[in-house]
Amino acid sequence: MHESAPASNRAVAWISVLLACMLFFMEELLQLDDVQQAIKLLFNEKIPYNRQLGLRIGSLDPRNPTLEIEMRETLVGNIVHKTLHGGVTAAVLDVTGGLVAFLNVMEKLGDLSNQERLARFAKLGTIDLRVDYLRPGRGKRFTATGYILRTGNKVAVTRMELHNELDTLIAVGTGAYTVS
Repeated sequence: MHESAPASNRAVAWISVLLACMLFFMEELLQLDDVQQAIKLLFNEKIPYNRQLGLRIGSLDPRNPTLEIEMRETLVGNIVHKTLHGGVTAAVLDVTGGLVAFLNVMEKLGDLSNQERLARFAKLGTIDLRVDYLRPGRGKRFTATGYILRTGNKVAVTRMELHNELDTLIAVGTGAYTVS
């Protein structure tokens, strides 16, 4: 199974949300001394779609970041089997890939100020996303992880996985993201 939406639609939506959040909350974010604290605030509280899904950052380790989501009735795609909706799966993998790309760029740009680092966040956008659904999304809690495959000056390519609380692999994804 494969899900792919036009990259331009996803990129415009993703960039629009990020730019709006960054502009609206930049002052609040810049008051935070810790960039990781600012990223968690942005991802967990300020991006409405992430809040709607209940996405939470588990780890901001650049080599192994994680996002977590608890199963809720509003996330069910198959009401008979009570499995996670495929669109939620794709969204979680997309956000994870974006986070991986951003953290990788932040690590490479360690000499920038917090303001400059957070401004780079506003430039992040999805170019392409491929999702392979390997099993039905059964579980109570899901964890998404990802890693960088390649980062260039303008594009980062990431690999993401979604597991349930039993560590069963539910889906994998590969994403390409603008990073400049």
